[in-house]
Amino acid sequence: MSASDILFSARVKPIEIMLKDPCIFVVNLYPGYFYGVFYTFFEVFPVVFPPFYGFSLGQTGLTFLAWLIGVTIAAAAYLAYLYWYMVPDNLRNGFREQEHRLIPAIIGSFLLPIGLFVFAWTSNTKIHWPVPLVGVGIFVIGHFLTMQSLFIYVPFSYPKYAASLFPGNSVWRFSIAGGSLVFARPLFTNLGVHKGVTLLAGLSVAGIFGTTASYIFGKQLRARSKFAQS
Repeated sequence: MSASDILFSARVKPIEIMLKDPCIFVVNLYPGYFYGVFYTFFEVFPVVFPPFYGFSLGQTGLTFLAWLIGVTIAAAAYLAYLYWYMVPDNLRNGFREQEHRLIPAIIGSFLLPIGLFVFAWTSNTKIHWPVPLVGVGIFVIGHFLTMQSLFIYVPFSYPKYAASLFPGNSVWRFSIAGGSLVFARPLFTNLGVHKGVTLLAGLSVAGIFGTTASYIFGKQLRARSKFAQS
């Protein structure tokens, strides 16, 4: 391959595949969205815990440990899923269709809005502070399961272009995350924490349909795609 071919494959190919392949469009847009939502916590925590619960700056910083707890639970659950189900299933039945690996993403797609709704509706002075952090933990668990599942699905379905698709996905995620830091504070200032986070939770419900559709129709879509491996 010439230098121009390599440059085209690295820069242009991910965009072309995303625009022409619905599965990659979902894989780019959906993780980008909840990655951006994840970064809005940097803006919403300071407007929840100090005014609602009287937390100091240091105490507010400690609330981010909810992420660590959520990731720890999610990692343990995912490793258990691999050890007790996926690996034995592969040994018994061989490698199934790539969509079989989207099951954790479907579960995660339900946990994402659930966690956000819990945080939105329990962030008030009448409810003890650990409760909204439980919602954050649920969101982080869904985030972990969905990311792991989708990022396994991509190289199995698009092995030829995986090296280009992952950087392309990163550009999308980081761009949306950067933008979220710009719109988050005005969003929560104008709508309030409850309505603002509820709006984000409502939008994330669309991800349930995206991951489920990829699971149900992914094989047919891959068969029609000139980029995917059936």
